Amino acid sequence: MNILIIGGSGGIGKAIIKHITRSFPEASVYATYHSTLPELKQSNITWFKTNTSLDTDIKELAEKVPSLDILINAVGFLHTFDQKPEKSVTQFTVDFFNQNLNANTLPTLLLAKHFSTHLKAKKQTYFISLSARVGSIEDNELGGWISYRCSKAALNMAIKTISIEWKFKLPNCCVFAFHPGTTDTPLSEPFQKNVPTHKLFTPAYVSQQLFKLIDKTRPTDTGKFYSFNGEELPW
Repeated sequence: MNILIIGGSGGIGKAIIKHITRSFPEASVYATYHSTLPELKQSNITWFKTNTSLDTDIKELAEKVPSLDILINAVGFLHTFDQKPEKSVTQFTVDFFNQNLNANTLPTLLLAKHFSTHLKAKKQTYFISLSARVGSIEDNELGGWISYRCSKAALNMAIKTISIEWKFKLPNCCVFAFHPGTTDTPLSEPFQKNVPTHKLFTPAYVSQQLFKLIDKTRPTDTGKFYSFNGEELPW
C-alpha cells in the first residue's frame, strides 16, 4: 500500500502518518513538508520538501512518487501572527485573501492535475482534501472569516468538479472533502477559548475518524463532503 500525505509536518498531517504506521505497518508513506524536515522518521516514511502552491513543485513530486492507493491533502491556512480571519468585510485585504487561496485551494487542484495517473492503476483509490464546515455555502449562518470561507468554498467546488470528471476517467477513485472539526493544533489555537472540551479534538482522534470513513466509503461515494462523525455535509 502506497500513501501520500501532503502537509505531513502539520498537526493533523503528522497524526495521520502516525496512524498509518501503527495501523498499516507494511505501507509505504510519502509525505511533504514546507520548511523544516520533521523529526518523525521511520524506514517506511519518505519526506519531500515541497511548496504545495507551486505547479513546478507538485509536478516534481509526482515524478518521484509511485502509484498510490491513498492521497490525503492535509495542508491548510487560517491566520498569521499579525492577521486573523476577518470579522467584517471592511477588514478584507487582497494579500490575505490570496494567502488563503494559495494554501487552501491551489494545492488540491495541482495535486489532481499531476497525480491522476498515480491513482488510476489500483483497484480502489482515494483522493481526499481536508476542508472545513465554514466552507459550506448552505451552512453559512454567521458570516465573517470571508477569505477563509471563500478559499474553502472554492476547494469544495474543486473537489466536486474533480469527482465528476474522474467518475469517467478514474471510476475506481473515491474523491471527497473532509471536515475535521476543531482540532487542537496551532492553526486553531487562537480560537479555542469558547470551544467546549468535548468539541475540541486531538489530531489522533481526527485521524482515526478519517480512516473510519476511508474504510466504509467506496468509489460510488465519490463527490461528497463528510464531517469527522461521518455526517454528509451540504456543499
